Formats: sequence, structure tokens, C-alpha cells
Amino acid sequence: MRGKSCRFKGAGNDWVLTFSIALVRQLLMGALHIRVRFDKRTQPHHYSMQEDLAMNAPQTISNIEHWEERVDLAAAFRWTVRLNMHEAVANHFSLSINDDGTRFLMNPNQMHFSRIRASDLIIVDANDPDTLNRPGAPDPTAWGLHGGLHRHCPHARCAMHVHSVHATVLACLKDKRLPPLDQNAAMFHNRIAIDDSYGGLAFEEEGERCAHLLADPKVKTLIMGNHGVMIIGDTVAETFNRLYYFERAAQTYITALQTGRPLDILSDEVAEKTASEIEEYPEQDIRHLAELKAMLDDEGSNYAT
Repeated sequence: MRGKSCRFKGAGNDWVLTFSIALVRQLLMGALHIRVRFDKRTQPHHYSMQEDLAMNAPQTISNIEHWEERVDLAAAFRWTVRLNMHEAVANHFSLSINDDGTRFLMNPNQMHFSRIRASDLIIVDANDPDTLNRPGAPDPTAWGLHGGLHRHCPHARCAMHVHSVHATVLACLKDKRLPPLDQNAAMFHNRIAIDDSYGGLAFEEEGERCAHLLADPKVKTLIMGNHGVMIIGDTVAETFNRLYYFERAAQTYITALQTGRPLDILSDEVAEKTASEIEEYPEQDIRHLAELKAMLDDEGSNYAT
């Protein structure tokens, strides 16, 4: 039997040999193809810098109205969480998008700030009495507070309401005033309203009452007694910057009180001078928000989608 089993005799067997060689070749090529495909799937791919940037850059949705405003507001939500100024799925921000301020962007009903994207923001009409009966309606307290504010205070283009820890501690003191203890606190000198008449959740009647406390365009901050704080401004950048500094100022003041030692309060003259200088300081709010957005972009955040 030695060697005879692989010996082909005669022309009639030529096709068998040709077919066998072709079959072996196809099998080998198929195995190689499978191995190549397997290797491509399992081996790490070393991305170029351009590929990295393309993957991490936020993808905009150009056909949605007010896209830049949406992106700014979404970034503010994300950083409010980073700074631990949020509270569960409560609290709300709004931004006017028409001339009289009565149509505004707002976060969806009880979506966590850490998940909010630019495309998630809803549009609310402060003059629409059926708002809460429509699909995708905002949180009832958000509607009551921000609807009333945007109806009665056209200068409040942007509004941010939070229950941040130190602002809320201040709002729970018998004396809710923020003295000009340091530079941060001085920027709020004569620019704060205090609500001492908390009456329950901010449904429409409570929201209307709070809105009237911000009727003076010079007043940009409402300390909401036994509740939290409302900050207003012209833009997202301005309002978020003010919210950040108010919480820092409240933290400094509350911490100073805890020492039990005498406080060195600035004079009214110095406090007013400082507040005016900060109001005229060029572009700090714009650059603050731009840097926060840049950090989110570097991380590949989906806030701007």
C-alpha cells in the first residue's frame, strides 16, 4: 500500500488532482482570511490624534433651534453637578429665546442634571395656560417659578434655581443677609432680595410672588427663605458665573461664622466699589463658561448633542 494511495494513473485522474489542489488552496485562503479578520477585531487600534479629536468632539445637531444657547445651558447643568450644587432630580434652569422673554428653554421634567444634553431641553411658553396639560410638560414647580419670572421680569433672560448647600444654609438663618465679608460677597452688595415668606412648593401662586421680588433690574439674586436661591442674568455665562460666586461667598460666610470669632466686614463704600468693578470686569463670565465647555469637550462629554 506504500505510496499507492496517492498515486494517480492516467489522464482520467488529472481532474481529481487539479480539483484537490484547488480545494486545498481555497481552504488555506479561507483560513487565512478568517485569521486576518479575527486579528483585526482583537488587536488594539492605535488612533491618530485626528481620529481621537473626531471621536471626542461633540456632534452638533444643526437643525435644532437656538443650538448655541442649548449647548451653553447643557454645560451649566453638567457643571452644577460637578460642583455638587444640584439636588436629586429637582431644581431647574431656564433661558429666554424671544424678545419679551416669555418663551424659554428649560430642563425636562425631573431629568438628572448629569444627563441633560442640548437636544433634551424643552421649549416652554409662559403665556400658555395649558402648558402642564401638554405632552412633555415641565415640572409643575419649575413652571410655577420660571413661568411667573419670565412673564413679569423681561430683564431675567436666564434664571437658575438650586438648593445648593451653603446658599440654603444662609436661607435658613434668621438673618438671611450676606454681609460683604470678602471680595466674592462684596459683588452682591445691594444686589440681593430676600424672601422671608416661604409658603410651600413653588406652584403658580408662589412663583408669581417670588417673581415680583426680582422686579428691580439691579437685583440679580433672590435668597429664597427656607428654600434655596434664584439667580438671574442676561446670558447663561453671566448667570452661572453669578451662581458659582454666590455659593462660594455663602460658603465663606458660613465657615467664618463657625469659627465664633469676630468678622471683619467691609465698609459699604468699599463693598459698592468692588461690586461695580466686578460688574464692569471684561468677559470673565464668558471665559469661565468657555473653559468649562472646553473641559467637557476634552473628556468627550455628550452634553452638546
